[in-house]
Formats: sequence, structure tokens, C-alpha cells
Amino acid sequence: MDKYAIIVAGGSGKRMESNIPKQFLKIGNKLVLMHSIDAFRNFDNEINIILVLPEDQIAYWKEQCQKFRYTCDFPVAKGGESRFHSVKNGLQYVKPDSLVAVHDGVRPLVSVETIAASFELAEAKGAAVPCLSMSDSVRLIDDEGSRTFDRHLIKRVQTPQTFRANNLKRAYKQEYLPSFTDDASVVESIGQRITLFEGNRENLKITRPFDLVVADCYLRKKSLGKI
Repeated sequence: MDKYAIIVAGGSGKRMESNIPKQFLKIGNKLVLMHSIDAFRNFDNEINIILVLPEDQIAYWKEQCQKFRYTCDFPVAKGGESRFHSVKNGLQYVKPDSLVAVHDGVRPLVSVETIAASFELAEAKGAAVPCLSMSDSVRLIDDEGSRTFDRHLIKRVQTPQTFRANNLKRAYKQEYLPSFTDDASVVESIGQRITLFEGNRENLKITRPFDLVVADCYLRKKSLGKI
């Protein structure tokens, strides 16, 4: 089956304390977003990449591609008012009867193994989502305060979230609901069961300055063969 990767990048730099949107910050010798795209190219150099960006960031992205001499010969869709609408816009480039992964553009350290597992499970089961088990103790907050909660019942969800394209396209024909927090929640609402699998722990989402430091340190050690 043909494989697609929709890379969604619509963040700002507010929590990063930067005037530059976090997907355009630099780690090592290239931008966060470029690392995220290249992870899928390293998995399969024939994969169909679709990038989704806010309209006012598309020209800047193309300038950065020229500056870094980065090959960006793939469609760029305009982002919508929410992540739901952005993914929906990206899906117009996806053919039916294929497999499609949706990935956060600010998760530059996703492993090839995680990507491969997501496609393999999506083809077999219909929908695959990487996650991590909780290592910390957790507490549940309610009207009476807080109480301990079994951490084994909680998973930290990552991307890429990968699906059979027909299922994802059908799910995104719905009207948007606030309960749609990720692609899995959208697909689950039409009755598709979600298969969870263990992701890679370094697949962090770049949100704050500390995350950028961690990612940079990881890539430096990896380049020296220390990881």
C-alpha cells in the first residue's frame, strides 16, 4: 500500500519564549521541522510527504529551504483554525486505499522503528498509536480534591498516529468537536478501535526551551555514537 505522512506544524513561539515559531528553531545543523520530515524519509525515501503550515508561514518555510539547501519537493497545505481542520486540509492530497501517518512537526526525534511499527500495525489493525507507560506516580483531581490513581491505567500518547486512509478520510468528514484532541479520538468516534504500541522515549514534543536543550544534547551524543 502507498504510504503518506502528514506533518502538521502550527505552533507559535510563546511557550518557547521566542519570536520564531518552534518548528523553525534550529537543532544541530537544521530546523526542528526538517528533522521531523527527515525521520520519515529515513524510514522510506519514497514516502509521500505532505506538510501543513499556517498560511502566513509558508513563504518563510520556502525561504528556509533555500537557505539550508533543503529539498522540499512535496505539497504544502494551508493550516486551518484548529489541528482538526489542518489535518483535514492535508488529507486532500492522500489517495484512498493507502496508509497515512499524522505526525507533529515538533517531534523531531521519532525513531525509524516507531514509524515502521506504526505503519505495520495500521495495515494489520486499521489504526496504530505509539504511547509510553507512566513511570511517575499520578493523582486524579476532582471536586473533592486529589487522590492517588493507578498509573498503569494511563498512557502518554505520541505521534505518528497511523491509519488506513479510507478510515481517516471518513472520520474527518465529521463536524469538529472539542473532544477531538488528536487523530485517534477522531477515528475512534466512528467505531474504529485503536491499537496502542510502545513508542520511543526520546520522541518528545518540543514545547519549551528545556525540550530544545534535551533534543540538541541527544542529537549531539547520537552523532558521536554515544547513543
